[in-house]
Amino acid sequence: MTVACLVLVGPSAPSDALFGRPLPAGAARDVVPNRVMTWNICNPCEVSDVDRAAEIAALAPQVIGLQEACVRDVERIRGYLRRLHGLVYHVEYGTVLRNWNRCGGVPWNPGGFGQAILSAAPMTDRVNVEYPDGGSEDRGYLAVTTQVGGRTVRVFNTHLAQHRQEAVRAGQVGVLAAEVARHDRAIVLGDFNAVPDTPELAPMWALAADTDARCRPSAAGTCEPTTDWQSKFDYVFLRGIAPLRHRVRPSAYSDHHVLYTDLNIPGR
Repeated sequence: MTVACLVLVGPSAPSDALFGRPLPAGAARDVVPNRVMTWNICNPCEVSDVDRAAEIAALAPQVIGLQEACVRDVERIRGYLRRLHGLVYHVEYGTVLRNWNRCGGVPWNPGGFGQAILSAAPMTDRVNVEYPDGGSEDRGYLAVTTQVGGRTVRVFNTHLAQHRQEAVRAGQVGVLAAEVARHDRAIVLGDFNAVPDTPELAPMWALAADTDARCRPSAAGTCEPTTDWQSKFDYVFLRGIAPLRHRVRPSAYSDHHVLYTDLNIPGR
């Protein structure tokens, strides 16, 4: 019976559903309106979605880009953010594959896997693009238009091919950069699986700056690591937007750290 239940439910079952108590009525919190965050949440990992939600709630960003996001996990995270922390987010998904090993579900209908964007403001003009060549696993980007700091901005969220696939990533960056270039004001979140001075990231550096003013391809040694293996793989690229402050926050719930930044977005 236990085996049958595991087959039917899968590795992303809501094992944390009994933890935490709902907030009292009227205890909703506010987000930080000019804060954005990127986080590869790691799937499959034996991690509680209650803990993931608490990690996000501690920062309360306006916009969150998640990579390695299973749809079922994100739905639970949103539920915990609302019930336990009083934070209400809209969501858009950039599913690029359906995978039982990563996201559970039933064998004939495995869970969706890819990117997700959570925003406290509504999102419009969603575009989900799967890269022509994903490398060892399907990859893509998700783009939406939403509000950050009270201004309308185009937000991208991507996850590039795994490391040691430089040529594949170069092709993916070309696809992404061509779309980012169409916008005077854009935020590009994601796990690029490449350190700053790698040649495949050059088209992004030509269009946008990293939120860490010290981090440039020619000064990769000053770029703060964003992974447990002490590499900078995670970025908040800014086009037409200035950073105010940023922080890399190690997390016990993923092999990637949380990267968040507060922004100064010009009016228009």
